[in-house]
Amino acid sequence: MTSKELVLQTIEFRNKDQRVPRDLWMLPWAEDRFPEQIKKLRQDFTWDLSGPAAICKPSPIVKGDPYQVGEYVDDWGCVFTNIHKGVIGEVKNPLVSDDEWKDAGKIHIPEEWLSFDIGQVNAECEKKQELFLSGGCCPRPFEQLQFIRGTVNLYMDLMDPSDGMIEFMKRMHDFYCRLLEKWAKTDVDALNMMDDWGSQNDLLIHPDLWDEFFKPMYRDYIQIAHSHGKKMFMHSDGHILRIIPKLIDLGLDVLNSQIFCMGIENLEQFAGKITFWGEIDRQHLLCTGTTQDIDNAVEKVYKTLWRDGGCIAQCEFGPGGNPDNVYRVYEKWTQLREK
Repeated sequence: MTSKELVLQTIEFRNKDQRVPRDLWMLPWAEDRFPEQIKKLRQDFTWDLSGPAAICKPSPIVKGDPYQVGEYVDDWGCVFTNIHKGVIGEVKNPLVSDDEWKDAGKIHIPEEWLSFDIGQVNAECEKKQELFLSGGCCPRPFEQLQFIRGTVNLYMDLMDPSDGMIEFMKRMHDFYCRLLEKWAKTDVDALNMMDDWGSQNDLLIHPDLWDEFFKPMYRDYIQIAHSHGKKMFMHSDGHILRIIPKLIDLGLDVLNSQIFCMGIENLEQFAGKITFWGEIDRQHLLCTGTTQDIDNAVEKVYKTLWRDGGCIAQCEFGPGGNPDNVYRVYEKWTQLREK
């Protein structure tokens, strides 16, 4: 069985006797500090998810490196300040300072992302045809609005939206839809979207605002994927329990979220309805947990959420992570399915 077939069986709850698919996320922070341990991870385990490289026209405004100390200008013109090598910094001075969004003309819509050649992407897919492949774009409307406007300002804007903000949101959404439509015409197996929606204990905005402004966007993104026979994956950090039923209703196939933050027992109601794409707790367990803690965590995820599928063995190796704990995550997942 290929990785592509394994992932599809798992997402569709048809994986009765195969291993759990594996996916590992690594920040440059980890690669800089633990090259030998990462080499061993790559040697000892098969990784089932990947994606093709796409060649786009260079952006006229991007400057710097997002993972280096200093300033980085992204494809929209947002300036990130970074004080820690290996992670991404923060926007300190938002592009849009006017409450009516009259200076939205400063924002650069990165149309360059649409310049890739579908034939070139499909040739890359052919090289990785054994793997489950995701498209090289990831709409993030809520986060992008925060980068552009500033988090506090955006929260105020959503309570009393100006015509300028609504007009820009329509432009941004149109761009993301066109980008997804083009990627959906390639040979990838899935499309992606993301937005970090949770604090440590609840949503960052009221659910009614989420329903009004963002749910329709996600509905469009998921419909684009499904209309082209692709799965839709989403990442969202924090305590997002209140929107998981809404995402399921929209047809989301796979969700990467901080399941330990929300309490795995609270997620059992969704078992068999959506695939949980990891993760093992990177706030505490991957940093300071014992081997037994890691074993217990993996077993709990498996027993609570596995229904002939519905789980992808995934974790993020980032700041504070213990490489031995990361290795044990995948070792334990393998042992569970070998029984």
